[in-house]
Amino acid sequence: MPKSKSSHQQRQELVRLYRQALIEGLPLDKIEQKVDTLVDRYTVADQKETSEVQYKSKHFRQAIPRALRIGAAILPTLLLLLGIGLVGSATFPIVAYYVGDFSANAVELKAPVPQEQLLDMGSISLASADDENMGYGTVVTDESGPVMLNTALDYTDLSNWFAGNEAAGLTEKKESISYRVEIPELKINSAEVLVGGTDLNRSLIQYPGTALPGQPGSPVIFGHSVLRQFYNPSLENPRRYNSIFSYIMTLEKGDKIYVTQDNVRYTYVVVSKTEVKPTDTYILSQNYDVRQIKLVTCVPEGTYLRRGVVTAQLVRE
Repeated sequence: MPKSKSSHQQRQELVRLYRQALIEGLPLDKIEQKVDTLVDRYTVADQKETSEVQYKSKHFRQAIPRALRIGAAILPTLLLLLGIGLVGSATFPIVAYYVGDFSANAVELKAPVPQEQLLDMGSISLASADDENMGYGTVVTDESGPVMLNTALDYTDLSNWFAGNEAAGLTEKKESISYRVEIPELKINSAEVLVGGTDLNRSLIQYPGTALPGQPGSPVIFGHSVLRQFYNPSLENPRRYNSIFSYIMTLEKGDKIYVTQDNVRYTYVVVSKTEVKPTDTYILSQNYDVRQIKLVTCVPEGTYLRRGVVTAQLVRE
């Protein structure tokens, strides 16, 4: 028997019918006839009620705009795809970084300009021959030097990249010493570099004590990186420094880096790039036989797993 809102009434009617039949002493076949008549009447009523509900439901669905109905049907799928896309966008740079062609680019690159154009100094080198062959210039293995950290800290604060007195020394920012960097290949224009300081949200920062541009040795410049989809080095972007070094590890040999200090423009050409552990502080060391520049950021971009280092050589133009 179909269930409906009249089922309770039907049960009450059957009970009343049986009671009346017993009181009147009606024969069994008469009672059954009345019961069948009652059941048929309620069955018709239930079918009519069901038909009305189905009609109203169909009419309601038809009243909803077709575009809205289609949207409601595909919305769960779209949300699922959106979630997959967001997860993929966050993990793809890391996967692509390790399965891409970085291994071919991480090795020391041959000088892209003739040797006679390189600006070298004939002074005494503080590095061993093996260290120089690694492409880092001077390598100092003194364990008392600064130690880079790899912890869940705010890495827009450069002091969190170091420990001990070296981190404290970064806070002694020398506002009077600053210069500009341009990397046309990455559309980086007029990026300010401060010597000392800690706030990588406001500028690039040169580690104090490393050489100034054009001098023997290597200015070591730190910049922040984020996921590449958020890269925006435009001068109009107030948060440009938050992502400004996201792409430096895509530079190739021969790409140029321009540095302007005190109205003097220096031209550097990329000669090598590599990645090191956060504790490999020898990237800060100075080889006074050469005039280079080093750009340092966290890699893969958006993570703090390792440090990417791009080395460029000063050339005559």
